[in-house]
Amino acid sequence: MISFIGNRPALQIGRYQVIDYDTTWLDAALRRAALAADHVDFPFVEEICDGIVQYLETKCPLRLLQLEDLFEHLRKMLIKIGCTPIAEKLEPLAPPVTVSLVRVALEVGNGYELGFFETLRGELATLRSAGAEEIRFVGLRQSILILRGAQQWNKGCELLLLEIQAIVTAWNRDQTALSRPLRLLLEEPNG
Repeated sequence: MISFIGNRPALQIGRYQVIDYDTTWLDAALRRAALAADHVDFPFVEEICDGIVQYLETKCPLRLLQLEDLFEHLRKMLIKIGCTPIAEKLEPLAPPVTVSLVRVALEVGNGYELGFFETLRGELATLRSAGAEEIRFVGLRQSILILRGAQQWNKGCELLLLEIQAIVTAWNRDQTALSRPLRLLLEEPNG
C-alpha cells in the first residue's frame, strides 16, 4: 500500500508522478494569473489554495490526478466565485519534479552519452510543456557508471560528471531569458 502525504493524490506531470508535494506552486500559479489579469491586489489567493488543499485531501476520489485536471478544476472554481479574468489567465504550474538519471542512462545504455543528453533534452521539453519549472535530477553518479560501463569511479567518470554539470549549468543559463524559466538542480554532486 502506498502512503500519501496529507492524503493527497499523486500528481501526474508528463510521464512522472509526484507524491510528496507542498502547495507553494499553487500559490505561485494563482498569483501569476491574478497579475496577468491586472488584479495585483487579488486578496483570495490563500483561501483558494486552502480550498484546493481541502479538496485534494478530503474530496478528490482519485489516487492519481492529472495536473491538467487539477488546473481545470481550479479554473471552474475561479469562474464560480466570479474571478473569470483570473481563470482565463491561469496556466498549469507543477510542483518540483524529480527525474532519475539512472532510468535515462538505462534506457540509452552504456557508451551512448549523446543519446543520454538527447533523451534528457526531450524529457525536459515534455516536462516544461506540462508546467514543470523546477526539475531535480537524482542518481547522477550511478548513471555515469552505467553510461561509462564502469564498476568503479574513474577518471572517465569524473570527466563525464564535469560534462553533465556543465551542460545542466548551460541549460539553466539559457532558460533565464524566458518568461517562465526552468530551474534544473543536480542532486548528489559530491560523494
